[in-house]
Amino acid sequence: MTEPKRAPLPHDFHPEVPSFTVVSEDIAPGAVLADAQVYAAGNTSPQLRWEGFPAETKSFAVTCFDPDAPTGSGFWHWVLFDIPASVTELPAGAGGGKFEGLPAGAVHARNDYGTKDFGGAAPPAGENHRYVFTVYAVDTEKLGPDSDTPPAAVGFNLRFHTLGRAQLVAEYAEPAENA
Repeated sequence: MTEPKRAPLPHDFHPEVPSFTVVSEDIAPGAVLADAQVYAAGNTSPQLRWEGFPAETKSFAVTCFDPDAPTGSGFWHWVLFDIPASVTELPAGAGGGKFEGLPAGAVHARNDYGTKDFGGAAPPAGENHRYVFTVYAVDTEKLGPDSDTPPAAVGFNLRFHTLGRAQLVAEYAEPAENA
């Protein structure tokens, strides 16, 4: 059996920008997501911390995108922006419904689940998907969209206001049924 062709990563077609560092206590690059980040289990946004971003950064945005979703356009699991430039870490669960640890002024746009929070991994049974967690250094304090803006439109705005980008890519496969 051949492995299906994988979609490009979300930033493959964006203008090149400087990279910086993002690390997590909950996600290791290339590793399998823990149950905490799976929709049907913990459904908890991961802890993220970043450094080395451009000095002129005025805010940050954080997204989680699945390029392998069977939609033809991927799947947005998390879209958070207008994070103040003084904030360089989000605790685990900051993207949850109670928004504990979410900085004042940050805006959650709706994800592709239709909710304004983090929605964990939920690929079809037997499929292995990549989850791209990206932190964007942004050149403006307020990106412009509001919480009702679709994820693709937020991404459009980010394309033109990104000073730097850091990402972690992890994977998850829902066990095949009757395996």
